[in-house]
Amino acid sequence: MVSFKRFGSGVASTLALLALSAQAAQAQKGRNQLPEDLLPAAAATPQPAATAAPKSVPTAPATAPAQGTGRTGTGGTVNAPAPGLPAPAGSGPVVQEVTLAEPVMPWTLSDAQALLKTIEYIGKEGLVPADYQPAALKAAIARGESDELDALASRVFGWLIEDLRDGRTPMTARVQWFAVDPDQDTMPTQQVMAQALSEHDVSGVVARLAPTNPDYAALKDALNATPAAQKERRALIQANMDRWRWLARDLGTVYLMTNVPEFQLRLVVKDKILRTYKTVVGKPGRTATPQLAETVSAVVFNPTWTVPQSIVKGEGLGAKVLNNPRWAANNGYKGYKNADGVITVVQQPGPNNALGLMKIDMPNPHAIYLHDTPAKSYFDAEVRAFSHGCIRTERAVELGMTMAILGAQMPAAEAAELSRAGKYKKVEMTRTFPVYLTYFTFARSIDGTLKAFNDIYERDAPVLASFKAARQLKTTQRTSDEAIIELDNPL
Repeated sequence: MVSFKRFGSGVASTLALLALSAQAAQAQKGRNQLPEDLLPAAAATPQPAATAAPKSVPTAPATAPAQGTGRTGTGGTVNAPAPGLPAPAGSGPVVQEVTLAEPVMPWTLSDAQALLKTIEYIGKEGLVPADYQPAALKAAIARGESDELDALASRVFGWLIEDLRDGRTPMTARVQWFAVDPDQDTMPTQQVMAQALSEHDVSGVVARLAPTNPDYAALKDALNATPAAQKERRALIQANMDRWRWLARDLGTVYLMTNVPEFQLRLVVKDKILRTYKTVVGKPGRTATPQLAETVSAVVFNPTWTVPQSIVKGEGLGAKVLNNPRWAANNGYKGYKNADGVITVVQQPGPNNALGLMKIDMPNPHAIYLHDTPAKSYFDAEVRAFSHGCIRTERAVELGMTMAILGAQMPAAEAAELSRAGKYKKVEMTRTFPVYLTYFTFARSIDGTLKAFNDIYERDAPVLASFKAARQLKTTQRTSDEAIIELDNPL
């Protein structure tokens, strides 16, 4: 029998729940599957990387004629990814500011009236009713069914779908946002609108667009319980509700999520927090941690660290390693000079390695990952923003073992042995999990209570300002157009 005492009680309690986790992880193969009544009919709809394509189900036609009228709608392609768009699970600059086309479909008076009522109450979802022109819609309804009503109702309903599904905040106000939301691919605007009209259930379809995470529901309850006079609190809740809409509607059955301002990482299974870990995140400024939605591809036990050239050359480490072999050996460094004269330095596995004893690979152009650290004292600080962007994780070996067991079906005894062997070992995942690096300044903490967190990167201001301004038309842009900075220095 393997003893896990040396890793702390967290491993034992985590392993005791692995039966639940394994079952949930099996269900993870279909993560991000949306309710069948909102799935596109086409099996070729782009899916996030490492995600099984949802099964095809019958849905409404793209243009459903409304009952009681001979008018037919004319639609355009809405929210279709622009040519060359990367898979939604990736994160990189996608700067295509083409305004989205708007479908026009025929509306009955009863459906238009249902839309008007939905708009009048949409403030409960943290959106702005005035964005969707309720006065103009009411006047058009009073004039009866017409092409004018079709165009207006289709336009404002399309805006409402976009904002509920993708968020109202324009991309220009989402600082360092590189998490591509797949929802507009799996729930195209035209498809959702057609279904609402064919089923004559505008409010029902709208209700099913909201994020499924219970934390979003908690924020919604808090918004509706906060008096109108408390404007600042309501605005902060509203902004953070919108941040949930920037992510996939369904985050999956098993996933890792860190809320950067909270300095905590969660392992979540079926909407329940299985384990939590303190984190150290990027320092404000150039090394601030970006927001990502990536995939765990491997766990590395006893990793090596290839030292970035900013240290090798910029701080003279390369010359020191080559000129003082004894010092290099004592500090775990190996160095060599390439044919082009560039010096490469690799820190070998060991307790003093900058990555500690575990690293979780989640390939992304920012070179961000989760890892252990020999500098454990930083976890005792209240504000833990000390890194160069990567996420240092408390009890990282425990987390790595759990990922190996869940993601590679590795026996617990083998995972424990690898972690203490002192040798480099990369364990590839056969069952992948999403990782979300988020930024919520008002959210449920790990103990389940709603609270505000310090805006350590000052990312609230543009979001709050966008809600005070007129709604902007959506474009095909999917992430921030800010430069990608490779933050590959864990120190």
